[in-house]
Amino acid sequence: MTEPAASATPRPDGLPARDGAAPKSDRAPLDLARRIVELAEDKKAADIVLLDLGELTTLADAFVICSGGSERQISAIADGIVEALRDEGVKPIGREGTAESHWVLLDYGAVIVHVFTPPERDYYQLERHWSAARTVLRVQ
Repeated sequence: MTEPAASATPRPDGLPARDGAAPKSDRAPLDLARRIVELAEDKKAADIVLLDLGELTTLADAFVICSGGSERQISAIADGIVEALRDEGVKPIGREGTAESHWVLLDYGAVIVHVFTPPERDYYQLERHWSAARTVLRVQ
């Protein structure tokens, strides 16, 4: 019996590679995150925060956290980010939550985007949970 060949080299942190699941992008994670901030601003997202998690976890290099005032706006923010980045050749690994749940997560591998209504954002308090992360920018 032969063993399957390794399809990719291990990551620097020792974890196995995701076999192509990560989006292909020539952009550095913080450059991608800054572009996501611009796209969220275009859709009138409120209180946008970009956190650099690179020194804290292997989960992601950056979080973009923002708020939308309604289910419709949450959907518009998330859809706007996905569509614009897809046009630029960057596709998400996954999408979780729905506007009806008042929270949407977009997974771009090194960058995770959280779009909340203000009450859900206050409830989950991601900025407080990741308070050791460096705040790269905040757009109010």
